[in-house]
Amino acid sequence: MPARKKTIAIAAVATIAVGAAVAVPLIAQQRAASGPVARYDMRAGTVSGMAGMGGGMGAGLGMMFGGGRGGNVQHELYLRLGSSRAADRGSPKADHFMPSNAKLGKSVALVTPREERGGTDEMPQKPQGRLLIYWGCGEHAPKGQPVVIDFARVAAGHVPPGVFSSTVVRDWGPTIGNSRTFGRWPAEDGKFVKSDSSLIGPHRIAANYAPEISFTLARDFMRALSVNTSSLPSGASMVRWGGIPDATGYYVMLFGGKQGQGDQMRDMVMWSSSASRQFGGGLSDWISPGQVAALVRDRTVLPPSATSCTVPAEVIRDAPDFRFGTLNAYGPEESFSYPPRPADPRAAWNLEWTARVRHRSTTSWMQAQGMSMGTGGGQQGQGQQQQNCRPRGLGGMLGGALGGGRGGC
Repeated sequence: MPARKKTIAIAAVATIAVGAAVAVPLIAQQRAASGPVARYDMRAGTVSGMAGMGGGMGAGLGMMFGGGRGGNVQHELYLRLGSSRAADRGSPKADHFMPSNAKLGKSVALVTPREERGGTDEMPQKPQGRLLIYWGCGEHAPKGQPVVIDFARVAAGHVPPGVFSSTVVRDWGPTIGNSRTFGRWPAEDGKFVKSDSSLIGPHRIAANYAPEISFTLARDFMRALSVNTSSLPSGASMVRWGGIPDATGYYVMLFGGKQGQGDQMRDMVMWSSSASRQFGGGLSDWISPGQVAALVRDRTVLPPSATSCTVPAEVIRDAPDFRFGTLNAYGPEESFSYPPRPADPRAAWNLEWTARVRHRSTTSWMQAQGMSMGTGGGQQGQGQQQQNCRPRGLGGMLGGALGGGRGGC
């Protein structure tokens, strides 16, 4: 296979509010007598490296990432509204009215889907070869690693216990399953956040199945991450990045492989920076600052002061043909609710709505047979042509690489 086509093939594998009412911060320990009637969730992200290059990955990515516009730093935004009410007069209708600097027009429509498939970490339907699992920063893997899973012994679609994280669950807030009426965006409206979009300012959500929601955001998209990788004499790989002031913690993951005959994958390798065997789940998504703080204490997540992590030499050895790395910087959260909690603790607090906005920044890079792509800050060594790539989460990368499975949004 020609080098260019092989590189592209490997990259493809790795890819695979109420009127004049005032909203007040929602304090987690406060309990309401009833409600909320409606819950709103915003997830805002900054994407750089290979994942920020956008184009060629389908209409949904074009809407969220701008189809490759604006260079290799892009923004992503997910909006979700859930309510305990049915739609008033006709079909569900909801709109999020943005500040002008969001550059999304007057509003975006939250669409009610007929069904929704959540992202899951899953094995492929027709697995081949083996999966080698490593974890922890350091020049060499500790005794007892890797954990080896022989795909020939795995039932189709079955995930062996303990492969993926069971302690950090995905939290997308409202879903079609936990809401009487539900709406979300992106949708097929041709709109997408841009690299120069901003969230700062007033926001209002109006729907025929929920109270009107309004709040003002003071935080914008996080700064983009920049990564450098370098080889150490031991064979290990050093991953360094520039810290982000509002990051609450970092999590690094690498996925790689070794090819067998006929360019078929023989061994797949997963590694994470966690000091314990923690992969996937909510670690690949948005996590609240409070939860991140707990994960930093138990060394699942690297502290906000961290700027480097060493990938063990054994991981590099066992994934010689390609390695796809991701770095997550978890960020701040803004929370709101209405009405304010009564000053009199004996008074009933009938909560109408809550809203939260979570942030993260993520970057990714690829190394394939001496080539390096999409590191953002650059690779020490031979730089090569960058390829378009957008990761779909742990399940998507693993499933895509092995011929099955799909990641979530």
